[in-house]
Amino acid sequence: MRWLIDNFSTVVDYSKTHLYLALLPLLIGLLIAVPVGTAIRNVRWLRRITLTLASIAFTIPSLALFVTIPQLFGLKTLDPLNVVIALSVYATALLIRAVPEALDSVPDNVIDASTAVGFTPLRRALTVELPLALPVMIANIRVIAVTNISLVSVGSLIGIGGLGVLFKQGYDRDYPDQIVAGIIAIVVLALALDLILYLIGRFLTPWTRTSTSTSSKVPAVLSAEGEPV
Repeated sequence: MRWLIDNFSTVVDYSKTHLYLALLPLLIGLLIAVPVGTAIRNVRWLRRITLTLASIAFTIPSLALFVTIPQLFGLKTLDPLNVVIALSVYATALLIRAVPEALDSVPDNVIDASTAVGFTPLRRALTVELPLALPVMIANIRVIAVTNISLVSVGSLIGIGGLGVLFKQGYDRDYPDQIVAGIIAIVVLALALDLILYLIGRFLTPWTRTSTSTSSKVPAVLSAEGEPV
């Protein structure tokens, strides 16, 4: 604990790098998985194939992926992009499964109502299904974000920065205090990120905070004339 206090500024610098390497892949995963997951949701055979491929991708050991990516993309071994690409693969693999499952949680009567008032599939997905799927989506995003925080540490084995460097240096020097400092910093970072995502989810889904009735939890679908359906 003393080492953490004495080297707090160093830990903060490592934490910034760690957070960057964890959040960028999550953002890339969302940009890929949301449109793909929405498109495959109602196509059974395509959904099955996509989820199978995603499951296979997630089973690849992270260290093996970190070592292989430089050869596949022509990057330097110590390029942080190796970690970003690898974690983007994992994040996308998890989100590809999470997005259709989140959309499945949207009540059928809401979907039917939006279709009845003339919403196109694209408009319905963007303005009805995805917003109502946010509670389930946010829950999955929180899990993936914390998973990324953990996996970034493995990057230190190939020389990529982040809080994992404290583990490697502490092990090489046989200095447990440095390892403990890394563990504490990662746990605090993961808890803080999880809390922030939770609060964002609460802000984006105000209807989940009401408990007066089941109908009050779901925003009304409006017709073209602005009347609730």
